[in-house]
Amino acid sequence: MSSRNARFQVWQALLGNRNKRQRAGEFLVQGVRPISIAVEHGWPIRALIHDADRPLSRWAQDVLRGQRGAEQVSMAADLLAELGEKGENAPELIAVMEMPPDDLDRIKVEQDFLGVVFDRPTGPGNIGSIIRSADAFGADGLIVTGHAADAYDPKSVRASTGSIFALPSVRVPSQREVMEWVEARRTAGIPIVIVGTDEHGTVDIFDHDLTQPTLLLIGNETSGLSAAWKDLADQLVRIPMTGSASSLNAANAATAVLYEASRQRAHSFKTGGSGRP
Repeated sequence: MSSRNARFQVWQALLGNRNKRQRAGEFLVQGVRPISIAVEHGWPIRALIHDADRPLSRWAQDVLRGQRGAEQVSMAADLLAELGEKGENAPELIAVMEMPPDDLDRIKVEQDFLGVVFDRPTGPGNIGSIIRSADAFGADGLIVTGHAADAYDPKSVRASTGSIFALPSVRVPSQREVMEWVEARRTAGIPIVIVGTDEHGTVDIFDHDLTQPTLLLIGNETSGLSAAWKDLADQLVRIPMTGSASSLNAANAATAVLYEASRQRAHSFKTGGSGRP
C-alpha cells in the first residue's frame, strides 16, 4: 500500500476516534512486547501491517508465519510511521487486533479474587498504567465504569506495555452492572468485599484485610469516587501519607493498594493462610 486510500484512512481513524474503534471492533497495536503477549494469549489478529521497504526481523517473520489467518499488508514506510504515531520512525509491524466483548464473565472469580474498578477515568494513560500494575500484582481483571476514557485508546494500550492482553479489561455503563455481577458471585459462594480508596477513608490500607476476595475501587482523577460507589463500598480505606501531598495520582494510588494486597497475600501464603503465593 503506497497511498492514503480508504483502507488506510479507516485504520488511521482507529487511532483517534473511539466510536469508530467500537463500530469496527478493532484497534491498533505496535511493539515487540505487546504483539508478542497478544499472540501468547491467543488474541484474534485481523491484519498485520508491515514495512514494504526493509527486511523484516526474525521476530516479525515469525509473527507473520504464525498468524496465517490474519490479512498481511505491506505498506510504505511513511504511511506506517503515521499509523505508528512515531514521526519519522516507522514501526516494523502493526497489528489490527479484534476487540473482545465487554463481558464481566471474562474476569475469573475464585476464592482468592482480586479485581479493580476504575470509576469514570479521564486519562487513557492512567487506565493503561493501572492495567499494568494490576497484572504485575496478580489481579484478575479491571472494570472501567461510567462515562470514561477508553481502555483501547492508543495511549492506554501503550501505557499497559502489553498487559492489556494478559488481564481482562471490561467497560460497563455504571455501578449497577458491576453490583449485579458481584451479587451473583456472592450467591455462588465467593464473599467479595468491596474496598473503596479515599483520602478520607476510615481505615489505613495496611490495617484492612486484603487477603479476602476483594474488589478495589479507584476514583476519578479529579473528583475521586462517586457518592454511589462510596455508599456501595463495604470499607473505605486510605493510604497513609506524609509530606505536603494530600493525595496520589489515581494510577499511583492503585499501584500502592495493589502492592499492599499482593504483600498481604504473599505473607498469608507463607504463614499457612489462603492467599495466593
